[in-house]
Amino acid sequence: MDLSGHFLMAMPGSVDGDLAGTVIYVCEHSDRGALGLVINRPTDLTVAHLLQKVDLQGADVADPPLEESSEQPVFYGGPVQTDRGFVLHKPAGEYTSSIHLCESMALTTSRDVLQAVASGQGPTQILVTLGYAGWGAGQLEQELAQNAWLSVAAESSIIFDEPPQSRYPAAIRLLGFDPAMLAGSAGHA
Repeated sequence: MDLSGHFLMAMPGSVDGDLAGTVIYVCEHSDRGALGLVINRPTDLTVAHLLQKVDLQGADVADPPLEESSEQPVFYGGPVQTDRGFVLHKPAGEYTSSIHLCESMALTTSRDVLQAVASGQGPTQILVTLGYAGWGAGQLEQELAQNAWLSVAAESSIIFDEPPQSRYPAAIRLLGFDPAMLAGSAGHA
């Protein structure tokens, strides 16, 4: 099973804590485990503020000011390495530390993608997160067997074009049903 390039949607009542109610874009999935980014949990931090915090507002900053992506929120990407930034972006481009994903999309962890954004030369579509969601070998498969997650092939338009609060229902609709039909508990006959 390879869920790379898929969305995972937390089942109500089955996933608690920081991942309850989330949509996760799975960047990598192999027999060693999985890595994904929560795409529907914006923080109060904007990309522009993050660029200032990591001191990328220097001489190379675009004039006029940064492209509109800099006013986007930084997202809570998951509970692992929350002090580290991850940039999901299109087009993939050539950055120092990138994993090329489907549809000309990449996941980059190096500072050069943020420098490109600060200078106005960055990718046209970005989602910046702090942290990621991770699973060890066999862990995600076990959670799927316990019906903790629904999965469906991802569409980049949900990541980059939908408002954060609409991403969960939009991802559920990819399965062909209304998200209101999900129940947090099962009935008994």
